[in-house]
Formats: sequence, structure tokens, C-alpha cells
Amino acid sequence: MKLRTLALVALFSGALFGADDAVKRLHDSAEVITEIMGASDKAIPQDLFDKAECLVVVPGVKKAAFIVGGKYGRGFISCRHHDETGWSAPAAVKVEGGSFGFQIGGSETDVVMAVMNRRGAEKLLQSKFTLGADASVAAGPVGRTTSADTDAQMQAEILTWSRARGVFAGIALNGATLRPDDDTNKELYHDYASNRQIIDNAKPPAGSHELLEVLNKYSSHKG
Repeated sequence: MKLRTLALVALFSGALFGADDAVKRLHDSAEVITEIMGASDKAIPQDLFDKAECLVVVPGVKKAAFIVGGKYGRGFISCRHHDETGWSAPAAVKVEGGSFGFQIGGSETDVVMAVMNRRGAEKLLQSKFTLGADASVAAGPVGRTTSADTDAQMQAEILTWSRARGVFAGIALNGATLRPDDDTNKELYHDYASNRQIIDNAKPPAGSHELLEVLNKYSSHKG
């Protein structure tokens, strides 16, 4: 009986810590967007932010020797609802592999991806998605406007940035794979739902309001 009780305590403790971790990642994701967009001249250009169909935020991507490719992170995707409701409930994603910009210093890197069209958004909501293979990707420009556009940036379905030790820069994340983080989705939404179902229909969980407020704050328009 004692062993059974301990097992139940461990089970419930794990569930609680898991939920706390998910809420912390939501908070960290909101902080990443706030700090990046609050920079005077080193932000995601406002016109690109407003054009993006979806944003992916992965705070604290880590070097991890046990993952093929050596990098691993967990974050969220939210997509724009083209009505008065603003951004969707965040769906959880895992990111593995790819070049996340560790070369600019630091063992952890924040990653932001802007999905620039509906076609890219549809691909991103598949069960597994590889940047550069399943959709075109380019390093995103940094600044208040996109005056330094290149053809690659204009044609890419997804623009990507990374930040390490305070340095924020565009970087092409070719080869990185994204997939749904089913465990986190279950923690936040209880009933299993695919990322597409969450994006299309889910009510935002309590821990996500800070992130959604930040996304709406930095959007010049919601429609």
C-alpha cells in the first residue's frame, strides 16, 4: 500500500511539474517576443510581423548530445485569426536539429519563426515538418522596416531569427524539424487535440493569455 501511495504521489507530482513547465515556457515565449519587439532598432520588422500568418516561438533551444543534430527545444505556434479575435490558442511544438545560431555565443538560443503565407502555415501544421525541405526558409531581416529585403526573404514561406546572449539576428534554420508536442498539448488542453484543432478551435488556456496579449500588442492590425 505504501509503495502504491508513493507511486501515485510521483505520478501526480510529475503531472503538476509538467503543467508548470508548460506554463513557464508560455511565459518565457511572451518574454522573448516582448524583449525582441521592444528593441529600438533590432526587432522583427513591423510590416513582416503584421503580414505573418503564424509565429513560432521556442525559448531556450539547447545543445543536447542525446538528440540527433545536437539541438532540442520546445515552444509554441500561434496563428492569426482573420477576424476580431486576434491570435489563436498556442499549440505546442518540438524543434530538433538545424543550425540555431550557437555560433554567436551561448549554450541556449531563443528562436522565432514567422510563417508568411497560408501555404506555409498549412505545411507547418502537419505531423512533421522540415525547414528547407517542406517549405522555403530564409534568415529574417532585423530592424523597424524591411528596406533591406532580398529576393530570398521576399520569396520564403518562413523567415527565421535566433537570439543568444542578447544578440538578435536572422538565421536560416535549414534542416530543423518541427513536430507537435503532444505531451504539452495534453497538459494544457487535457483532451488530446492536434495542433490544427488547437489553432482552429481551442479556447486559450489560462497560462497562455500573457503570450496572446503580447502578440496582439505588437500587431498593428488583427485582420
